[in-house]
Amino acid sequence: MAMANRQNRGTKLPPEVNRILYIKNLPYKITTEEMYEIFGKFGAVRQIRVGNTPDTRGTAFVVYEDIFDAKTACEHLSGYNVSNRYLVVLYYQATKAWKRMDTEKARAKLEDVKVRYGIGGDIDKEKEKMGLYTPRRN
Repeated sequence: MAMANRQNRGTKLPPEVNRILYIKNLPYKITTEEMYEIFGKFGAVRQIRVGNTPDTRGTAFVVYEDIFDAKTACEHLSGYNVSNRYLVVLYYQATKAWKRMDTEKARAKLEDVKVRYGIGGDIDKEKEKMGLYTPRRN
């Protein structure tokens, strides 16, 4: 597989393609050795991280040495059946991960402000208290 990729070195890759793959829908009991066996067929793997917390179980990150090997693995392993589960293989997008983290921080900050100023979360009730309530139309 890796040798066939050497011919495509001159082609331009889409911007979302990178060396890090994000894998979802993994069996919970999969080991790192099994992951190396599956993903190592497409090129040299630098690192594999399998999720082990309740939030990250069934997911993993696979980092390839070469971006073309990662592209080939993503194309061939998306939908691959492992223990009666079909893998979802995506390119890792750091910007989306940071946005999600920023959203969580903003939500926590908003909750702090609500508690500090005694503001609830129900807009209709707040409008009623302030006398700004308008009846709903049917």
